[in-house]
Amino acid sequence: MGNKKNHKSICISFLGNIDYDSRTRNIYQTLKAQNYIVNVISFDWLTNNFNTQLGEVTIYKLSKNFSSLLFYIKFSTLLLKRLINIKSAIYFAEDIYTLPIVTIFAKLKGAKVFYDCRELFGYLAGLKKRKFLQFLLKIIERLFITHVDLIITTGELDSEFIEKEYGLTKTIVIRNLPKYYKPLKPVNFCQLLNIPTEKKILLYQGVVLHGRGLKYIFEALTELKNYVLIILGAGEELTYYKSLSKKLVIENQIYFLGKIKQNELLKYTAGADIGLSLIENLSLSYYYALPNKLFEYVMAEIPVLVSNLPQMEKVVNTYEIGLTVKDSNTEEIKNALKKLEEETFYKKIKNNCKKASNDLNWENEVKKLLSFLS
Repeated sequence: MGNKKNHKSICISFLGNIDYDSRTRNIYQTLKAQNYIVNVISFDWLTNNFNTQLGEVTIYKLSKNFSSLLFYIKFSTLLLKRLINIKSAIYFAEDIYTLPIVTIFAKLKGAKVFYDCRELFGYLAGLKKRKFLQFLLKIIERLFITHVDLIITTGELDSEFIEKEYGLTKTIVIRNLPKYYKPLKPVNFCQLLNIPTEKKILLYQGVVLHGRGLKYIFEALTELKNYVLIILGAGEELTYYKSLSKKLVIENQIYFLGKIKQNELLKYTAGADIGLSLIENLSLSYYYALPNKLFEYVMAEIPVLVSNLPQMEKVVNTYEIGLTVKDSNTEEIKNALKKLEEETFYKKIKNNCKKASNDLNWENEVKKLLSFLS
């Protein structure tokens, strides 16, 4: 009986809060439903007034108030301390930050390691000005990725790059798809925020950072007064974009609602008219982007406006669920939004989203992982 328990035991480690990360949460819930014994080690340093939660799903409170070095020392210490108290057959490293400790620990225990390479971490746009850190992440990945038993990526091009870069073939693609779910009562933004009913509602959900097309959407809104923008998320550049909205005199068109927990998010998503994913081509990681927000918009049955980057463009064109534009071209963005105002075209695209959601869902996608585990 002890061996059976060990065979069906899994530990997931992630430098982030599982409550706000659909991918980690979906993996956890799916494995639980398959009768695996699952422990999660997670971290939070962004949520106000958050306290450490211990248990099967552990979320440690961290702070970045002092220095990045102290932050990672504290993170590493807590991760190792928790790992020592968990015996599992398989250890998931949900990002590059957990990869070294999880790999070393698992191999010492004779367990398997699955690395969820959800980004091309050595090519993150946010690190373009932090060359040493970018170099360090590349070295860390190269040192440890050859020792893992399975590499999970979020897109076909990511897998192709990883396999070529490291001479590996042990990858599978598990896209960031949401669970199949249709909210019975979407959030009514007009009532919630006192927005005139004739306004069109754009939605951006995700981390608020540079390189996500927000600047160009803001510029477009200076002329498109029939649109408002809802931003669901927090991030390092939140203050910057609040200031920019005032500078461009569009603060009455922008609504910052903060982070929404994953189990509530789709109700908000479904309340919008158009979903935005305008990722700028600033790095290889961004160029290969295939973000979960794209598929969450589809599940919520709202047409999308996304960058014409290869993996996103392929999905949009295959299912005819929206329009693609050059991410940094304000004129293209304005023209696309005007096209989406055409009632017949909009209804057609919206209906295509409904059809696509029957295919683009987590239940279909995760079968590949479950097949590998069986």
